[in-house]
Amino acid sequence: GDARVRGQTGVLSERRGSFPFIEFRLLNNTTLSGEIGTKKKVKRLLSFQRYFHASRLLRGIVPQASLYLLDEDYLGQARHMLSKVGMWDFDIFLFDRLTNGNSLVTLLCHLFNVHGLIHHFQLDMVTLHRFLVMVQEDYHSQNPYHNAVHAADVTQAMHCYLREPKLANFLTPSDIMLGLLAAAAHDVDHPGVNQPFLIKTKHHLASLYQNVSVLENHHWRSTIGMLRESRLLAHLPKEVTQDIEQQLGSLILATDINRQNEFLIRLKSHLDNQDLRLEDAQDRHFMLQIALKCADICNPCRLWDLSKQWSERVCEEFYRQGDLEQKFELEISPLCNQQKDTIPSIQIGFMTYIVEPLFERWAQFTGDTPLSENMLNHLRRNKAKWRSLLHKQHSSSRSNDHSGQVTGNQEQTLNEEETP
Repeated sequence: GDARVRGQTGVLSERRGSFPFIEFRLLNNTTLSGEIGTKKKVKRLLSFQRYFHASRLLRGIVPQASLYLLDEDYLGQARHMLSKVGMWDFDIFLFDRLTNGNSLVTLLCHLFNVHGLIHHFQLDMVTLHRFLVMVQEDYHSQNPYHNAVHAADVTQAMHCYLREPKLANFLTPSDIMLGLLAAAAHDVDHPGVNQPFLIKTKHHLASLYQNVSVLENHHWRSTIGMLRESRLLAHLPKEVTQDIEQQLGSLILATDINRQNEFLIRLKSHLDNQDLRLEDAQDRHFMLQIALKCADICNPCRLWDLSKQWSERVCEEFYRQGDLEQKFELEISPLCNQQKDTIPSIQIGFMTYIVEPLFERWAQFTGDTPLSENMLNHLRRNKAKWRSLLHKQHSSSRSNDHSGQVTGNQEQTLNEEETP
């Protein structure tokens, strides 16, 4: 059934999820005979364990038995964090640890509840959880950046943006559900390499989508496959589900960085002409696209400690692609050469040409709210820190160039001093 349903969407997504450590332990202890059947049973059992854990977490009930994946201290801390999920200083890395790697599932269950979507769309909680587990497990945990934690981070940012008064006053339950689903699934099954890599290696996805928004099309189609497979929206009229699928596609495809100028020019035109009419579904959808684009690249607007972690992760993913290209004697892609492309220089360029123009327009749209001002302040401070680090790198490099012999002697002296 899995392959048939996914086939309808034009792509069969590979299921490469990562399970919690406890699941690995259980699976590794199974005997080889009848291993496949046993794994399926264990996986199904643990999925329901995760469901009961999540549902109790949402209702604020502390588990009394030791059947759950997390102990009471962790559950208490996770509940406390969820009570502040609308704060910009939300630490998604900590939340992921507290939920034992289930940040995306736990966050989405909570947000669907907070926004009243479960009641409004008459969603079945077990089915919702099953769908979200599928989405979370279709992210590749081995990717330093494009993984389920990034998806959870983008979803939390999207939640913050959906609460901005200029937008919130006009949003329908449908808009909110689409925004959260698109944020959660916008990078699902990301292979950890970019579109040019897929094109030059003649990957089947590049052929399938004719070299246009290859990854974004794949994320969208994979999401539709999981929606159909889980039957989350099967109780809704067919025309409603078809509309949801198309709008999800439009949102996810907007995250293609190659379309950045297209969206910026359109946003600037709307703001200059003051002709955005958010009563109009089309204009609301456009601003949801902009909100998702902001959420997707908001890392430089976070607190320095969080922002720096994301910067290091994304550059590590770039460098891994560069290593792969070098291994197969391909031209190393821009930003992927660890010897030439430093983290500070990559981040300064990204902030200057991609992030700043978008977030300045977003602040113009929201009307300089506390959140928008906070994000721009973080962005400026973080950029200044990267500039400082880049300056230190250049100074260090020049020093080494001019005094290589002295540096060598100093190193020899230090080595001699360290020798017992």
